[in-house]
Amino acid sequence: MKHKKGIHFEVSERKVLLRIMDLAVVYLGIYGLGFYSNFEYILLGTENLVALILLGTYIIVFGTIFELYDLQKASILEVTFRNIVITISTVVLFYLLTPILSPSLPEDRIQIVYFYLVLIISLLIWRLAYISLIETPRFYKRILLVGEVSNIEGLVKALDTSDPNYRIIGFVNSESSSSESVKFKGLKEFGAEDFLVAIQREKISEVLVASFNSDAIIPEVYHDLLLLLERGFKIREYTQVYEELLHRVPIQFVGRDFYKYFPFSRSNENKLYIFFQRTFDIICSIIGLSIGLLLLPFILIGNILANTGPLFYIQERVGKNSKPFRIVKLRTMVINAEKDGVRWAKKNDNRITAFGKFLRRSRLDEIPQFYNVLKGDMSIIGPRPERPFFVNELSRIIPFYETRHIIKPGLTGWAQVKTRYGSSIDDSLTKLQYDLYYIKHRSIFLDFNIVIKTLSTILYYRGQ
Repeated sequence: MKHKKGIHFEVSERKVLLRIMDLAVVYLGIYGLGFYSNFEYILLGTENLVALILLGTYIIVFGTIFELYDLQKASILEVTFRNIVITISTVVLFYLLTPILSPSLPEDRIQIVYFYLVLIISLLIWRLAYISLIETPRFYKRILLVGEVSNIEGLVKALDTSDPNYRIIGFVNSESSSSESVKFKGLKEFGAEDFLVAIQREKISEVLVASFNSDAIIPEVYHDLLLLLERGFKIREYTQVYEELLHRVPIQFVGRDFYKYFPFSRSNENKLYIFFQRTFDIICSIIGLSIGLLLLPFILIGNILANTGPLFYIQERVGKNSKPFRIVKLRTMVINAEKDGVRWAKKNDNRITAFGKFLRRSRLDEIPQFYNVLKGDMSIIGPRPERPFFVNELSRIIPFYETRHIIKPGLTGWAQVKTRYGSSIDDSLTKLQYDLYYIKHRSIFLDFNIVIKTLSTILYYRGQ
């Protein structure tokens, strides 16, 4: 069997492509402006190298903050247009405010408007081409699942919205089946005898093996998998793809061989990384507490008018190595919010005051926690600290839950920027998957990513 592989881009390849082409079209637009005789603000050339590098840096940084490189949003024209306008508006503003590195302002100020419009138009034309060409079926990554029918629905559901270009075309049952066997109607099923034919006919680019009992794979399917492997066809294991696409550790699929899934990051023991992290924590804490002091008069007024009662509240949380500590926050709920017992905070919780909603959405309620960071109870980045009551409950239900306590809890974290506020056991499971992913892949680059996404959360007012 000869297989002609289709053209498709991996997630990382598309993100790199977007960034490279964004810079390319912006510089091309500036080059085009150079043909306009009266334009002299910035021209493409070695004499403006620093200014051009600064412009590219601003576009990449603010483009990341304003989600230009979120693949889900990059595939929607209206959202992309909005993000381009916000990004370029911010870029031009910062560019004008750094006159030492950027060019001197031209006498004819209309040139700034030309510069601004060319940046927007250049990016918009390229992103239109991206949506029209790259985001089309010809570039989809076509996947064939191999696994047990009983697990197919959960597998498909988990990956269905992870990547707009990732398409699960069908599945092959890896177990012996009969007329009485359970059938899954939500996805096309191919018989074991049609495995190789389906790959060729459906132009499959990758086979995803999602069998949780490899000994139960029937000989016909196992033989075809070996044949595909010998011919260089791409075959991957489900948990590997799950972690790569969703950036979560799939602990619900982890069994007795759990140690395979938790080769935790060396950064957890890297003295230099820990030193820089602590230095970053101290600097951010001082800045955060300073900002808090400046905002305190306004917060006091808001608390008096719409949040009657004490401004702060102190609560016990579980920290590193399961050691309890007392966290400080701005109060956002009514007094005696738990007079009827401990329960989850949820969306539109009627216990949250009017001013409390503003504090949560803007993340201002977190400012006093900089004190905990300064003390060393917390870090800026890490899993959110939970209350002992919920830790005890969740650790009995969710496997590996206590594992999140091997590092300091954080003011923000991978789970906080990737998912909503946890208000159920299912939400806690999802948050744990993200927390374990962070612990597993912890690095300066991932920390920087979290900081950028946290800024996006604040600027888009998505706090809960």
